[in-house]
Amino acid sequence: MSLSAPHWTPAQLAERSGLTVSALHFYERAGLIVSTRTTGNQRRYARDTVRRLAFVRAAAHVGVPLADIRAALAELPAGRTPTAADWERLSERWRAELETRIATLTRLRDDLGGCIRCGCLSLERCALFNPGDEYGGRHPGKNTLIGTRAG
Repeated sequence: MSLSAPHWTPAQLAERSGLTVSALHFYERAGLIVSTRTTGNQRRYARDTVRRLAFVRAAAHVGVPLADIRAALAELPAGRTPTAADWERLSERWRAELETRIATLTRLRDDLGGCIRCGCLSLERCALFNPGDEYGGRHPGKNTLIGTRAG
C-alpha cells in the first residue's frame, strides 16, 4: 500500500506523521482521530488524518488540554479535517487562557528568584506558594505546605 492510497495502515500514518503507532492508538482512544477496520480487523486511517494529527499536536504543543482539543474537533461537521480557517477560529478561544497561563508562569518565574533569596518558607508571607495569604483565609490556624496546596 502506498502513501497515495486513500487509507493508510498505522505504520504508514506513523511514518508520515512522525508519531509512533502507540501514539496513534492513544489519540484514537482519546477520541481525537478515528480508524476503520478491514475485514481482517486491521486499522486503516483516512489520509487526511495526518492533517488532523498536525492540528492536535499544534494545539497540545501550546498547552491546550486534549479534552478541549477533542471538543473543538467535535464541532466540525461530520468529523471534517480542520482547515486553516478552522484553526484560526478554534485557536482564538484558547488565546485568552494561554495569555493567562503565560502571565502566571512569568510571575512565578520572576518570584522564584526572590523566594530563593528570601528562604522564609513562611506560608503567611510567601508570594510564590501563598499569594495574598490565600491559605490563611481558607484554612485558619496552622498551615503546612504539603497537603494544603491541593486543598
